[in-house]
Amino acid sequence: MNIGFDHDRYTKMQSERIMDRIEEFGGKLYLELGGKLFDDYHASRVLPGFKPDSKIQMLMKLKDKEEILIVVNADDIETSKVRGDLGITYDADTLRLIDAFRGIGLHVGSVVLTRFANQPAALSFEQRLNSQGMKTYRHYPIAGYPTDIEHIVSDEGFGRNDYIETTHPLVLVTAPGPGSGKMATCLSQLYQENRRGIKAGYAKFETFPIWNLPLKHPVNVAYEAATADLSDVNMIDPYHLEAYGETTVNYNRDIEIFPVLSALFEHVWGKSPYRSPTDMGVNMAGYCITDDAVCRDAACREIVRRYYTARCSFLQGHARREEAEKIRLLMKHLNLTDELLPVIASARKRAEETGAPALAIQMPNGEIVTGKTTKLLGPSAAVILNAVKRLGGIPKAVHLISPEVIEPVQELKCKYLGNHNPRLHSDEVLVALSVSAASDPNAAKALSMLPLLKNCEAHSTVILPAVDDNTFRRLGVNLSCDPAYQTHQLYHK
Repeated sequence: MNIGFDHDRYTKMQSERIMDRIEEFGGKLYLELGGKLFDDYHASRVLPGFKPDSKIQMLMKLKDKEEILIVVNADDIETSKVRGDLGITYDADTLRLIDAFRGIGLHVGSVVLTRFANQPAALSFEQRLNSQGMKTYRHYPIAGYPTDIEHIVSDEGFGRNDYIETTHPLVLVTAPGPGSGKMATCLSQLYQENRRGIKAGYAKFETFPIWNLPLKHPVNVAYEAATADLSDVNMIDPYHLEAYGETTVNYNRDIEIFPVLSALFEHVWGKSPYRSPTDMGVNMAGYCITDDAVCRDAACREIVRRYYTARCSFLQGHARREEAEKIRLLMKHLNLTDELLPVIASARKRAEETGAPALAIQMPNGEIVTGKTTKLLGPSAAVILNAVKRLGGIPKAVHLISPEVIEPVQELKCKYLGNHNPRLHSDEVLVALSVSAASDPNAAKALSMLPLLKNCEAHSTVILPAVDDNTFRRLGVNLSCDPAYQTHQLYHK
C-alpha cells in the first residue's frame, strides 16, 4: 500500500491542538469525538498511513484527566441498526466500546440514550447496563430541534434532559456511529452545568470532512458516500467565510446547529467564543497529508466500494434506494467507474466462464487471482487459497488441504449439523489449512502469507454469507459485492 499520510506528525499536531483548546476554556471541556475512536477503517482506507487506532494513541496521553461518555440513539437500538464495518448492532457495539475503553485503562462514566421515548428495546438495553453497574441517562426528543432556539435552550428543551454526572475535567463524548446525538448531548450538558454554576466549554474533534481540503476533494466526497444514509452534505461554511473571508468545508448538520450553539454560549457566558462551525473543530488531518495523489486515488476507490455496499444493503432491506443513487451521482461528478477496481471485471469474467459465483482479489503487486465455485469449496475459500499460493510461490497444482481433511468436515456439516451446502466457507477452510500446516510445509507457508492480504481489493459476483464477509473483514481485505444473491430463495443467512 502506498502511503499518503504521516501518522506520527498527525499524532503530535493533533494532541497539541487539543491541549491548546483545553487551556483556552480551562476548568472543564466536553470534546465531541466524531467518527470512530477504535477501528476507524474508513479513515485508514482514504488516508493511507492513518492507523485505525491513532486517535486512541493520542488521547491516552490525557488519560488521567478524561472520562468517556458514550451516546447511543434509542431509535437505533429499537431498529437494530448495524455498524457497517463491523457487522454488529449499535447496542452491541456500545458494550464492545465499554470493554475496549476499560481494557486500555480509560474510565467510562456513563451511557446516554438519546431521543429516548420508551422504546422497548432501549428500555431493555438500559436495564441490562444498569444491572451490570453502568450508569445510564435519558435525553429526550425536543420539538423544533434544531431551529426553535428559544425552546431548545430552555427548561422545556435541554432542561428536560437528565443531568449527566461527570467527575473529570475532560469529557470525551463518543458513539457507535453517526447520528447518535453527540453534539446535542454536549450542548445539553453545557446548559445543565450553567444551571449549577459550573463553567464548561465545548469543542469538536472530527476527522471528516477535512475543513482545509477543497469541497469536492475525493477524500471529502468519500465522507459523503460513507454517510449517505444520514443525508449528510458537505458545504462551504458560510459563517467562516463571512467572519474571516476564508473558504472552509463543513457539513450540513454542523452548519444547521451552529445558531443553537451560539445562542447557548450567549446564554451561558454572554457571548459565543466561536464565530463559525469550523472554529469549533480541532482537526489537523489536512496538514498531515504527504501525498495528495495517493489519498485521492484511495478515496475514489472507497467511493466505488461504498456504491456497491449501498446497492447490496438495499437488496437486503437495510437501506433506501436513494442512498445508492446519491453515491452514484457522487461517482458521476468525479467521473468514477468500475475500472478503478479491476477486480470487478475479473470476478464477473470468471463467473461467466464457469456459470457460477466467482471472486477475484488483487495482489499487492497488482496481479489478480480468482476463485470459482467447486464441489468442495465456495468461491471465497477458493480465492483465499489461490491467493496465498501465489503469494508464497506455491505451484497451483499443489493441494494445500487434502480431500481426506475436507471430506470429514463436509460430513460434519451436512450429516450432523444440518447444513445442506457441503462446500467449505472461508473460515472453515482456514481452520483446515491451519491443521494441515502442522505437518505440511506448503500449508504452513501459505498460512504465513495471510497478513499480506491486508488492504488488498476483492470483489464477489454475489452477496457473500455473513461468515465469509466477516473473514475478509478480519483479514483486512477491501471487499465489494455485486447486488445479487446466489439463489432465488427469499431467506438468506
